[in-house]
Amino acid sequence: MGSESFFRLDGKVAFVTGGGQGIGEAICRRLAQAGAKVGVFDRNAAAAQRVALAVGGHAVAGDVTSEADVETAVEDVREHLGPIDILVNNAGITGKAGKLWDLSKEDWETVLSVNTIGPVLCCKAVVNSMRERKYGRIVNIASIAGKEGNPTLGPYSASKAAVICFTKSLAKELVGQGDITVNAVSPAVIATPILEGVPQATVDYMVSKIPMGRVGKPEEVAALVHFLASAEASFTTGQCCDISGGRATY
Repeated sequence: MGSESFFRLDGKVAFVTGGGQGIGEAICRRLAQAGAKVGVFDRNAAAAQRVALAVGGHAVAGDVTSEADVETAVEDVREHLGPIDILVNNAGITGKAGKLWDLSKEDWETVLSVNTIGPVLCCKAVVNSMRERKYGRIVNIASIAGKEGNPTLGPYSASKAAVICFTKSLAKELVGQGDITVNAVSPAVIATPILEGVPQATVDYMVSKIPMGRVGKPEEVAALVHFLASAEASFTTGQCCDISGGRATY
């Protein structure tokens, strides 16, 4: 067996939320290159279709905060590609930047709904099928902000902290029910379109905390997700794996 066969995903079906751009697109491309059939889920139908065409996958448009949209999307992917083996909860928003006293209840609810409730709904939609087939890989995209808390990004930081703990909780619930793992990835600043909505001062602050002195690349995050989504990652579950250029100090 040559090394080129390691981490192959032939015969596996992946479902990637927020797959129409940025980290999500990079993950779709990486998993497809490894042999997976990829369902690209994004609220931007055109973006989802563009990536799906590029990777030979299947595009589904919808909102991760809608239980009906998520269930419909999962069923659509099952019909076109097969049962979902790999779920990557990548869809997320930074929300409005501001200090606590400048943010409304709605500002908080919007971010928590997408970043925290979204992954919960997606996991709920696929987990019973994984339990029945006794195999599954779930990877939740969190953030270093969920461990350290970034100023002026309170809702985002809190939502990602929730994702990390939800990951650990679900992983423990699924232990002993087959080869099913649940892990999170916590990137520091990554060069994606999501940064366009973040004030430059906030971006500069975050980059200043990275010992490597640069932002990460979507492809670097995708490589870590690829490992966690592979069969070889069978003894890794309930973990939050940092990809932060050395920022993590705890």
